[in-house]
Amino acid sequence: MHQQKRQPELVEGNLPVFVFPTELIFYADDQSTHKQVLTLYNPYEFALKFKVLCTTPNKYVVVDAAGAVKPQCCVDIVIRHRDVRSCHYGVIDKFRLQVSEQSQRKALGRKEVIATLLPSAKEQQKEEEEKRIKEHLTESVFFEQSCQPGNSSLGYVRTCPQPQTTKATQQQTNFKKEKKHLQFHILNKLENRAVSSGPSLLTVFLGVVLSQWLYLEHEQGLKLTSKANLS
Repeated sequence: MHQQKRQPELVEGNLPVFVFPTELIFYADDQSTHKQVLTLYNPYEFALKFKVLCTTPNKYVVVDAAGAVKPQCCVDIVIRHRDVRSCHYGVIDKFRLQVSEQSQRKALGRKEVIATLLPSAKEQQKEEEEKRIKEHLTESVFFEQSCQPGNSSLGYVRTCPQPQTTKATQQQTNFKKEKKHLQFHILNKLENRAVSSGPSLLTVFLGVVLSQWLYLEHEQGLKLTSKANLS
């Protein structure tokens, strides 16, 4: 009865396989890493058979590449790397653990574990440290570009950018500069004419121009102020 109850769950290739770790890293300059251990867990209420396959079996020695795991138990599988030449650095190999019920041949589940050979653990640590620093600097640049209140607790000292001058304000400033320059020029002409030969037609004309200019300046200033308020 118990066998019939769980039989529908035992579909080929559908049974979850629990293996730790899921990645093996070997370091050529560290002999202690040339031997790694995979642990296969069996949380089920029935025994499992297992078999270890590899994409490059000539590079590894697998102790007990086939065996059995009792219900709710685990087994350690020792894997040794026997070819740590530089030509294998960075190459990713794969191990596949297949499990099946003891009374059957079909594989109920499988799990793949990747294996990589690196030249040095120190170089790996250095790369990880550089990566961490790079990520930290990238994050710092992100905070430097923003100007959110309360970021002073992060330890960054910076000045918020000044608000940009609006187009209307800039036009008004330029207009005032031109007005002052023209007023100075006209008044200088008036003073020279008054001293030399008294009032003339040119003096009167310049006075009229100055009056008209002041009127237009007043009107233009009102328009610019109105546009700035609307924007």
